[in-house]
Amino acid sequence: MSVWAIGDIQGCYDSLQRLFQKIQFDPRYDRLWLAGDLVNRGPKSLEVLEYLYEIQDSIEIVLGNHDLTLIAAYYGIKKSNPTIDPILASPRAKELVDWLRGQKFLHTDFKLGYCMAHAGISPEFDLGMAIAYARRVEQKLQSPDAQQWLRAVFKGGVERFDRDARPEDIDRYIVSSFTRMRYCYKDHRLDFKQKGKPTDALRAKGLKPWFECENRKEIELKILFGHWSTLGFYEDEHLLALDTGCLWGGKLTAARLDSSEAPRIVQVECPGAMKPGEEG
Repeated sequence: MSVWAIGDIQGCYDSLQRLFQKIQFDPRYDRLWLAGDLVNRGPKSLEVLEYLYEIQDSIEIVLGNHDLTLIAAYYGIKKSNPTIDPILASPRAKELVDWLRGQKFLHTDFKLGYCMAHAGISPEFDLGMAIAYARRVEQKLQSPDAQQWLRAVFKGGVERFDRDARPEDIDRYIVSSFTRMRYCYKDHRLDFKQKGKPTDALRAKGLKPWFECENRKEIELKILFGHWSTLGFYEDEHLLALDTGCLWGGKLTAARLDSSEAPRIVQVECPGAMKPGEEG
């Protein structure tokens, strides 16, 4: 049995299948971790969801911001678009959306030594806090009141963690940090505007990648994340970033996790479904 992790797919079904062929992934025997953003913007989001639903017993998923956007569009909270319209028009729409609602914001595996969240783990959270807060918002997304809760969450991101804030604002911070985070300031405030790669100019303005923030709480497991295509593939002792911009004509990346040595990295070139600036 092999355990593979794959970065953001975003509806690029053909690239996903080519990557599966290259790594010889077999859902009967192998396990697959997916770092979120399964859908949206790519040409075959419905096909991606339907395929993953069929192999659901072999996969672990964390939700990304685009997956939440799909769920919100299903509830009429966000506008749809041509790439997720086929999902919403499918006779299986409720089945697929309810399945997505049942997925995680954080996945941990102490045996393998990894945890996975779409955008990473807030500098404010140690591992115990991250597990507890992820479970908190997972329960709310899976509850009968999910539509009302999501409506509050989609009012906007909360940049600062405050234990004494209103419960809905704490939830908005939790969801924002797990699904939208890239940069933070010295005081750990999150910035949701910058999307480009880290530069010295940004660092001079006090903006650093969340994983470079001073006094970031220790996470005992290696953090696997996606979300940041302009960062691209990145690995160090504590991190493994797997969003390599398949949607934008980059690559789709898989990392084999069940190795006593460094993860084996396999990539396929992607034709690209969009160009930067076309996303609207």
